[in-house]
Formats: sequence, C-alpha cells, structure tokens
Amino acid sequence: MALRGPVGLGPGSRKPLDEAVAAAEGHEAPALVAPGVAPEDDEEDDGRGRGLLRWDGFSAWLHCVCVVGFDLELGQAVEVIYPQHSKLTDKEKTNICYLSFPDSNSGCLGDTQFCFRFRQSSGRRVSLHCLLDQFDKDLPVYLKKDPAYFYGYVYFRQVRDRTLKRGYFQKSLVLISKLPYIHFFHTVLKQIAPEYFEKNEPYLEAACNDVDRWPAPVPGKTLQLPIMGVVMKVRIPTCHDKPGTTQIVQLTQQVDTHISVILPTVHEMDLFRCFCPVFLHSQMLWELVLLGEPLVVMAPSPSESSETVLALVNCISPLKYFSDFRPYFTIHDSEFKEYTTRTQAPPSVILGVTNPFFAKTLQHWPHIIRIGDLKPAGEIPKQVKVKKLKNLKTLDSKPGVYTSYKPYLSRDEEIIKQLQKGVQQKRPSEAQSVILRRYFLELTQSFIIPLERYVASLMPLQKSISPWKSPPQLRQFLPEEFMKTLEKTGPQLTSRIKGDWIGLYRHFLKSPNFDGWFKARRKEMTQKLEALHLEALCEEDLLLWIHKHTEVETVDLVLKLKNKLLQADRECLPVKPDTVEKLRTHIDAIILALPEDLQGILLKTGMT
Repeated sequence: MALRGPVGLGPGSRKPLDEAVAAAEGHEAPALVAPGVAPEDDEEDDGRGRGLLRWDGFSAWLHCVCVVGFDLELGQAVEVIYPQHSKLTDKEKTNICYLSFPDSNSGCLGDTQFCFRFRQSSGRRVSLHCLLDQFDKDLPVYLKKDPAYFYGYVYFRQVRDRTLKRGYFQKSLVLISKLPYIHFFHTVLKQIAPEYFEKNEPYLEAACNDVDRWPAPVPGKTLQLPIMGVVMKVRIPTCHDKPGTTQIVQLTQQVDTHISVILPTVHEMDLFRCFCPVFLHSQMLWELVLLGEPLVVMAPSPSESSETVLALVNCISPLKYFSDFRPYFTIHDSEFKEYTTRTQAPPSVILGVTNPFFAKTLQHWPHIIRIGDLKPAGEIPKQVKVKKLKNLKTLDSKPGVYTSYKPYLSRDEEIIKQLQKGVQQKRPSEAQSVILRRYFLELTQSFIIPLERYVASLMPLQKSISPWKSPPQLRQFLPEEFMKTLEKTGPQLTSRIKGDWIGLYRHFLKSPNFDGWFKARRKEMTQKLEALHLEALCEEDLLLWIHKHTEVETVDLVLKLKNKLLQADRECLPVKPDTVEKLRTHIDAIILALPEDLQGILLKTGMT
C-alpha cells in the first residue's frame, strides 16, 4: 500500500543540477533565470536565423520535471525540480506532492502511470516569451492549452526494499506541462523513468538537455524527437485535419532506420478499454459529457480513474469540453472544499477519484460511475448496470452507473451489437476503439452541424463590408430561430438515432460547453470580418483618397491603418501575407505624400 504522511515541500535536491550541467559543458553555471529569460551567453542560433534562449526548447514542451519521494518525517516531498529556475508556488508544489502518489487504498505495487490536472496559482506571472502561443492557433480546439491549468504525467514506482525503514521504495517522476498530449508524455515516461530510478539525477539532467534540443511542437509537422538514445517520431494534429483521421507517421526504410518509436497519435488513448465496463451506456454518458453535467468516476486506482475521465472528455471530440475535469482528484486537493460542498449544487466538472471517502462525500452528486479494475486487452468485464442513486451504499458499492438521468436519445442498438460481436470474435482493443471513436465522432458531428450551419447564417454578407465604415456586427443568436431550422436541416439528415433532439439542444444551449463553443466561434467570425475589412481597405486607391481630404484626416487614416496592422499581428487575423504587405506599402506611400515634418512624426509612431 502507498504510505502516507504530512506533506513536505523542501526542494531537497541532493545536487545542484545547473552546476553539473555547466561543468559538463565546460563553463561556470549561469545565474538562475526565469523561464524564457537567459544570460546572453546562453543564446544559441536555432537554425532559423534567430537566437534561441537556453531552456526555450524545453519550455515549449514542459514547464518542469519533478521528482516526488516519500520521507519518513516529511511525508511526500518534492525532492527535485528541474530546471532549477522553474517557478512553482508552494500551493502548486503541495498539489503535485499529493497528486503524484496513489491513495493509500490503491495498493499499487510495481510501476503505475497516470495523469492529473491542477489549477495554476492565481497571480502567476505569465512568461513573456511563450513559444506555445505561436502554435496554439493551428491546433484543434480540444488540444489548445488552457492557460489556467497544468497537466501532470506520473510514473510512480513502489517496490519492496528491506533497506528502507518502512520496507518500501516509493517515488514518482512527474512531467509538468501545459500540453494535453496524454499518449505522447506517457510514452516519454516509459522510455526514461525506469532508467532514472536506477541512475538518478545525472540521467535526468541528460534527458532534460535532450528535450531542450527538440524542435518546437509545430502542428502538422512530422517531428523527430531524440531522448536518451531513442528517437520518437510524432505528428501533432492541426485544425485543418479532417476530424476522425489519424495522420499516421509512415516509416521510410531509407531515411528512418534510426527511428525507434513511432506514435500514431499524441493525445488519444485506448477508448474501448476505458469504456469497456460501461459501453452499453456509452451514448448516455456522451449526453452527460456534452451537457456538462457533474460527473464523478470512482475507480480502484489513479490509472483507471485518469484514463476513464480523459476518455469521457474525449468522447465529444471534435467539440472541446469547456468545463473543468480532474483525471485524478484527492481529498488534499486545494479545490476539495469548493467541489464537495453541499451548500450549493455540484459544479459542472468531471472528477476521477479512488479514495472510498468520496463515496460518502459525493453521494449527493447526480451522476456517479463506479468501475472495477480495467481488464487487460482481450478480457471483457461484466457490464455494469444503471442504478438509481438511492441504492448507493456509503462505502461498499458494486460497479455501476448511478444516476436518475433519462437520456434524450434512444439507445443505438447497432453500435452495441457491433462492439459485442467484436468481443466474441476477440477483435483487438485498438480496432474496437476505432469503431467506438468513429461512432462518437458521427454522433457529435450530427449534433453540431445544424448549430454550425445556423451560426454561419449570422455572418453579414460580404458586400455589406465597406472600407470606410467599421466592420459590420454578427447577428444575434436566437434560440427559437435556431430551433425552427431543425425541422428541415436537423440531425435526422446525418444520424439514424431517434429521440428528443430538440430537448437535447435546449439543454445544451444552457450548458458551459455551448457557451465556450459559441464564444470561440463568435471570436473566429469576428476576426474573419476584420480580415475581410482589411482586404477591402487594401483594394482601395488610398492615394486618390488623401488628395480629397485634409492633412489631419490623412494622419488619422495612417494611425488607423497602423492599428489595423498591429491588430492583424496581435490577434493572428486570417489575412493573406500579401494583404499585410500591400497595407504596409499603402502606409509608406501615404506618409511620403505628406510634408517632411509630418513624415518624421509618423515614422516614429511605430514600424511600418
């Protein structure tokens, strides 16, 4: 069993790691610096004609690496944070300490991998040099980083060791990142954690230096990522990929003989293995996730807990789940009181828990999934039943879905028969996952296409865009107007599933997922209008315009055009590169047509 004790937060590093790295590189250790800020001699050329600061490459993938151990006096303690300049508040360290170890009842002997997610401390200063922001806009919405949260990817080892007082060696190697690349980081840990436990800090230093030399996580590019003698080949999806397709990285014998590991995905997991105990109810669970209903998963270990929560969040893809979710949640979490209070309705969140205490604390929640041990691929557990919450015993409940929820849609018997047939024929879990993922995708797309179609109709006509007026506004989203469109262009066009689709839409329009989705779409469409307005301006003969207007009006135009350029750059507006260049040329030409004293002033008001 995992041993518990009061948490300790001392860094406890047994060796100044930066000094060791510096010694290996043949120079003195630099002063500690904030992420993204480094002394001048740490600047390297990244091969693209610009300097890359020391640890910028690392920061694009990871915030830091932590080692969490168990100390008889301190309890769980962060022993190492690497690189040493990585900033973690005491509150963040406390969360990492408790979330990096299984609960004492889990009995995880051997090696265990799982994932957690925790809120950043408020007031954290955002790094001014954040490479991730450049790539975020090209990612699918469900893979974009959430600036308020970190992910923790854990490799926990617990083995008997008679030389230690308590008889067990217990330690976790934890990767802290903003990227939700679950499969990728679990694969990285599989490569480096076992050897780290044998070789300790020097090995960790070397692994982090390898990560620092990785190319940036650019969506759509095939990346080769060497780490400790292994080369991983991956491709990060883009928002332009067709939903449901996995761009599998192909091996070519001539060039890729040195590739050791090829990952077909960076984020997907074995969906069928996670849904296996509840696949009879997968459509109902899809509805609960879509509607942002409070949901708790009670599992025997952090692995089952985190995999199931992440599979639930993933089941509404390509929609993003906009509420909070915690793949592994403990009673020590800083949000524990906020999420378990009985003074108000449970929040819109999916919690994965393992401690039996939660059976009592969360029994007022409307939807609870209790699962047993996830079976290895090829073994199918007994299907759990849907039970009313009044039957939930406090501490000893059988696996089941405990809810009074009545689904809006009729159950699709066809997908159940297909999956059951696969079980009988011993179809591989990967193949079952493909079937289940396609089913969820088609269900989500059937639901979202009518909304997409209606929202597109809120866009003003292009002919209403005038270069001399502000861009027109989007029309308002009117729920009843949308409902009327469903009669002719509703989900019945693409889905065989019957049921109360209208009721499902009405419920969805009040959910956090609709709010998040519509805000993102409205921002996207507003930016498109701004881009079209910019293009309309570029098509005008602006030199002819200034001959008919005063110098004051011309100066005002130049300032407005410069603001447009700044906006296009700051908000990454979807404009063609030649449009921006054309606008720069227009600005330069207008400035040159003005008197010299005005030219000097306008050239100082920002680069053109």
